[in-house]
Amino acid sequence: MGTEEIIKPLIEQRADPYVYKHGDGCYYFTASVPAYDCIELRRSKTIDGLAGAKPVKVWEKHESGIMSEHIWAPELHYLDGNWYIYFAAGEMENKWRIRPYVLACKGPDPLADSWIELGMMEKADQDPFSFTDFSLDATVFEQSGRRYFVWAEKVGGQKGISNLYIAEMETPAKLKTVQVLLTTPDYDWERVGFWVNEGPAVLKRNGKVFITYSASATGACYCMGLLTAPDTADLLDPQAWTKSRHPVLSTDKEKDLFGPGHNSFTVSENGEDLIVFHARPYEEIVGDPLYDPNRHAMVMKVRWDQDGNPCFSSCS
Repeated sequence: MGTEEIIKPLIEQRADPYVYKHGDGCYYFTASVPAYDCIELRRSKTIDGLAGAKPVKVWEKHESGIMSEHIWAPELHYLDGNWYIYFAAGEMENKWRIRPYVLACKGPDPLADSWIELGMMEKADQDPFSFTDFSLDATVFEQSGRRYFVWAEKVGGQKGISNLYIAEMETPAKLKTVQVLLTTPDYDWERVGFWVNEGPAVLKRNGKVFITYSASATGACYCMGLLTAPDTADLLDPQAWTKSRHPVLSTDKEKDLFGPGHNSFTVSENGEDLIVFHARPYEEIVGDPLYDPNRHAMVMKVRWDQDGNPCFSSCS
């Protein structure tokens, strides 16, 4: 899919980028660092200013046990007047035992105040399945007075099938309802290398709730799909969601964008919708793509078609 603008890295070597614009007018940035060993935050009054903002290390991995390996895809959320970070992590003794964890800030300044560990995200009391297998890439959103948790979880272990699930939240660290399957890798473009749906991100506009997600392995085949539901629907009803038949953002060789995906959404200083995603500037990768550091954080304007749906390339 061709894009209509020149996309250059905002921040190099930062995969799974997450940008949040807070009520203080500042933009907050976090992402997976190449060493997968800590969580950093940046803050700036402008999107472009994030590139030069000093990264502050707010948490480091454990030496062993839980949260000691593969610190992935942190997201910063402001819930009920408090700051939280959601991230995934493995264990030194079993690096693929990936699970979702929660941090809470003890003060109002997420870059200066200390963070405490709340442990692994808790499933609902009546839920026997959530977070019992390879689970990662959690995001949080609110709609119609209810707060939701969306995440990727594999069925069948690390080499299994990665699906997206949704549940309502009881607290910032516990689910209220059992998991509901949102999407599984149905199409060929979701099954390249691995069968994967992961990296959900939520955008609400025009009476609709949109969830983008990433598909396939993390090389040039990585791409983005889209789920859509009316904002008045029961979002825990799988039938409320419509899935795009084709990827909505994929490798564009002419633009030197390879494997675009794992995005977040924010707004520009003048209120325009922006998508923040990672991509590589080249196709050929030596070794495991997961450990190639050059997934760079990119920013692109979201366009809208005549039906009120987002376009991440040209709108037809």
